[in-house]
Amino acid sequence: MNDALTNQVRRLAEMAREEDVGRGDITAGLLGGSADGGAGEFHLVGREAGVFAGRDVAPIVLDVFGGGIELAWTEAGRDGAQISEPPTVLATLTGSVQSILTVERTFLNFLQRTSGIATHTRRFVDAVAGTNAEILDTRKTTPGWRHIEKYAVSCGGGRNHRMGLHDAILIKDNHLAGYPPERIAVAVYEMLNHAGEINPPPTFVEVEADTLAQAEQLFDVIGIDVILLDNFPLEDLRRAVELRDARKLRDKVKLEASGGITLDTVRAVAETGVDYISAGAITHSAIVLDLAFDRIE
Repeated sequence: MNDALTNQVRRLAEMAREEDVGRGDITAGLLGGSADGGAGEFHLVGREAGVFAGRDVAPIVLDVFGGGIELAWTEAGRDGAQISEPPTVLATLTGSVQSILTVERTFLNFLQRTSGIATHTRRFVDAVAGTNAEILDTRKTTPGWRHIEKYAVSCGGGRNHRMGLHDAILIKDNHLAGYPPERIAVAVYEMLNHAGEINPPPTFVEVEADTLAQAEQLFDVIGIDVILLDNFPLEDLRRAVELRDARKLRDKVKLEASGGITLDTVRAVAETGVDYISAGAITHSAIVLDLAFDRIE
């Protein structure tokens, strides 16, 4: 687990504790020192078929809320594990019943979201199985949740695109607005002349093409790692792959399809031969997975 993910989970959990607990959990406080307010055990249960994600997130949330809750995972509680026969026990939480009830909703909010994204991502990954294409995420993430949501995409078998504007170059149509169509390659070449001044260097260089003609121009520009084929018809995607391969650039320039990709269309896009398919839907349209706490009597 990287520091950025750890720090983001901790900050968000602290915010969640403040907005939810505030001056204290007055309902759980009624348990006091009674038998029901003492030590207890709860199962984290997957109540819906899907892909679990959140094993790296869960202990941080518990730590922020305090209470000395112990967490023991089952084999089913692995990141990327398929919940195929719900209800499935994913973990056991042991500790003060009051503390467990106080953290319950926030804990589930985090893990239901991550598991929902992992589940939706896996659907896309499964849909393109057997093709050359990999499923990528995008920057269409919930503000403040990017590291967590991209972690969830990885748990679902997807691949992370750039983390943000700071780590890779992606020259899009709006960056090139105002340049005549026939000078797109020249404009990109001039921009990339300054790329060597960036420290640390970008992880990759990608340029968007809106038309097949633009893609053909970009094949002539040295230094481009990926060409983004935005909203291309299937036939143009196939043609772009053929043109790239004819120039013997397959190992040098990857092709990424994007724009309105859905579960209904992703297989056909993959079969054109593109290397990557980016889908904002795997994060912005994912539905939470049904998880719950069940007290062990």
